[in-house]
Amino acid sequence: MNMIDSTAHIDPEAIIGEGVSIGPYCVVGANVTIGPECRLVSHVNVAGHTTIGAGCVIHPFASLGGPPQDLGYRGEPTRLDIGERCTIRESVTMNVGTVKGGGVTTVGARGFFMAYSHVAHDCHVGNDVIFANSATLGGHCEVGDFVYIGGLSAAHQFVRIGPQAMVGGVSGLRGDVIPFGIVSGQFAHLEGLNVIGMRRRKFSHARLQLVRSFYQDLFHTPGVFAERLARAQQRASEDPAIADILTFIGDGKKRPLCMPLDIYGTSEGRPGSGDE
Repeated sequence: MNMIDSTAHIDPEAIIGEGVSIGPYCVVGANVTIGPECRLVSHVNVAGHTTIGAGCVIHPFASLGGPPQDLGYRGEPTRLDIGERCTIRESVTMNVGTVKGGGVTTVGARGFFMAYSHVAHDCHVGNDVIFANSATLGGHCEVGDFVYIGGLSAAHQFVRIGPQAMVGGVSGLRGDVIPFGIVSGQFAHLEGLNVIGMRRRKFSHARLQLVRSFYQDLFHTPGVFAERLARAQQRASEDPAIADILTFIGDGKKRPLCMPLDIYGTSEGRPGSGDE
């Protein structure tokens, strides 16, 4: 049985699953699908062609499915798809996609989006992520599973954040973050591996040592990064995490990598960046 407050406005064409609770002053548009057992606490706005998976809890003043903040958008029927059992806290915003960006913004299952965090148009966010307060994605970003983004951090458009990476608070991301990496800083740089997160994902001591050795060879041995990367390809078969990192680096197109700071306090460039 659904529980819908008398002050809520639900368009007759919206699809509302079983066991949904919609609190005071919520607004749900015509092209919205809300999965079973969801709870909209109060003052939630769900617009556009938006689908929300089962069991999500959405707190006051969240705005989901609004038009993209893109000057080229002309009202096309693009989408926002949100996975099941997400927690979306106060004043979170998530926008539909754009035609030029593929037409859909996707958010995976079991995400925890703290107050004022933002998922922009055409982003693709994985499962089990945590966005702390005011964590912000520009358009077209890709975020892997089990990523943590610290409060007041922002990613430039087209940035990729690999699975199980961690972004420190008050960080600005201008480059891609390797899987399992930790980055932080005003202009974020790579600080190491997310060892705590890897242990939580049941990495053994032997696997951690192996991936740490690979990381050290790739990022902290003498020579030009392109040459180190070429040598590192031979280690792809040693562990799936190593293969994931190498594949992620190889797939990069729009942004350089977030790199460690060198001894002079500047970030080393990746191949082709002109910084070598």
